Amino acid sequence: MTFHCFSCSAEVAVSDRVGRQETCLCGADLHVCKNCRFYDLNSYNECRETSAEVVRDKESSNFCDYFEPGDQKGQGSKKEDLLAAAEALFKK
Repeated sequence: MTFHCFSCSAEVAVSDRVGRQETCLCGADLHVCKNCRFYDLNSYNECRETSAEVVRDKESSNFCDYFEPGDQKGQGSKKEDLLAAAEALFKK
């Protein structure tokens, strides 16, 4: 299975599980909310998994048992993406 690092967008290959101590070549932690398939900016606590405990720092390694690798490309986390979405919404 592969997914993309939230920090540098590099493709990361994992065999079975992503350990809490694992990092990308860019140095970013991999077992983080922003690399999880449940991460969603529009959900309560930015997580679609309703049983998960609240994690404040979405970019640091955590102990969440619900973590599953997933791509967040197109999540709109960059300022330019958010501005483009707002402009498209209010465009006449």
